[in-house]
Amino acid sequence: MALLADDISINTVVGAGTKVSGDLNIAGLVRIDGDIDGNLETTGRIIIGEKARIHGNVTAKAAVIGGIVEGDVYAPEGIQLFSTSSVYGDVITKKISVAENSLIHGMCIAIKDTEQFMKDTEDWKNQKAILAKAAFKDGKYSQAFPFFGVERRGAPVMAFTRIDDKPIDLRYQVY
Repeated sequence: MALLADDISINTVVGAGTKVSGDLNIAGLVRIDGDIDGNLETTGRIIIGEKARIHGNVTAKAAVIGGIVEGDVYAPEGIQLFSTSSVYGDVITKKISVAENSLIHGMCIAIKDTEQFMKDTEDWKNQKAILAKAAFKDGKYSQAFPFFGVERRGAPVMAFTRIDDKPIDLRYQVY
């Protein structure tokens, strides 16, 4: 991952011992060493330290992960997983580096070709919607909805699926 202008200085730091509840939309390079209970989206790159814990989805240009992410990680320019990292969710990128002892519990889409990457990312989002329809036909309650990036335009960046035995009254993203 080549250095760009937004990589020169860290714009935002969530320090060790800090706990944030709620979604974060941040511009530029971000470093996380604390806990976040919510989705994290940045227009730049993200560094997730080995003591960091994120309970939500992560969207960035590129991601370096040393801690735990309980959610999907979407970083088209690249993802680097250190040996201390665990991702309990899907990983979507054009290139990935995985250290020994790191953990991914979910699907991994890593395709260098931009056109094929966009097609497979769209297929991934459609699979989440199909899963919700299948659950509904099986007598379950379900929700499937897209999430658009900070630009709020174009194709959805992520898709969420919620399935339950009882009616779902929630109207916010899945964490």
